[in-house]
This record gives sequence, structure tokens and C-alpha cells, in this order.
Amino acid sequence: MDAKEAGRLAEQFAPAVYRLAYARAGNAADAEDVMQDVFLRLLTKAPAFRDDDHARAWLLRVTVNRAKDLLRSAGRRNVPLEEAEEVRAPEPPEGETLREVLALPPKLRLAVHLFYYEELPVKEIAAVLGISQSAVKTRLSRAREQLRTSLSEGGGERVSG
Repeated sequence: MDAKEAGRLAEQFAPAVYRLAYARAGNAADAEDVMQDVFLRLLTKAPAFRDDDHARAWLLRVTVNRAKDLLRSAGRRNVPLEEAEEVRAPEPPEGETLREVLALPPKLRLAVHLFYYEELPVKEIAAVLGISQSAVKTRLSRAREQLRTSLSEGGGERVSG
């Protein structure tokens, strides 16, 4: 893969990679770090893709893995209090439904994000997350139920499933 092709893929899929990284990491700074890692890996590994769908699936899978690595890194778990107090909280998301989606457990949040925001079919979500299609359907069902409950308690927007 040449730099021109990598640039085209980065331009085309950067928004999806960033949104997924943000959904997983929970803040803009970490999402940007993950996104940089993903596109650096694209340049260094230079995989051959069958088509854009294959490239998109590869980029999203690498995004999930890099975000997972970031979240379990030792440095992230042991932030000194002095530094933690200097970190500014991200802007609150707009809309009650989005706030509730971001409050879901990470496994459910990723499935919802990939299905509703990235509009991936269940089969592709399974490939990206490395789980079965039935596990994806279960996560989506559980997420919908949790969202119905939390939104009905708050008198919020309606969730259909």
C-alpha cells in the first residue's frame, strides 16, 4: 500500500475510527491517541485489502484493540491525584439518549455504536469485535433493554428496537 492509498483510507474512515475510539475510551484525548495509533499501524503494516469494506472492518478492529490496550495500560490505571485534578472533563454529550448510550457498559456500548452509529450489520460487528453473531444480538438486546429502562425512568426519548 502506498502513502496515497493510506491517505485516502485515512480521509475516508477517520471519522468512524474517531467515533469508535471515543465511544470506547470515553474522552477526546484518548480517542485521538487511539486514532493516531490506528493510522500509524495502517502505514507500518500496509495490509492488502480486497475492497473498502475490508479496509473499514480492519480499521475498526484495530481501533477496538488499541482502545482496549489503552484502557488496560498500567499508566492509565495509576494516574497520580495531582495529575488527575488537572485533567478537564469532556463536554457533556448532547441529548439524553446519547448520554445514556455512553453510560452503558463498554461491551454493550460498542455493539450499539457499531450498529446504530456506524450502521454495520451484525455479521460485520461480530468480525470487528471477534465474537459470534448471536453474542452481538444478545449485546444489542441487553443494551436496548437498559436504554428503555434508563430513559423511561428519566422520562426521556423513546428507544425502539
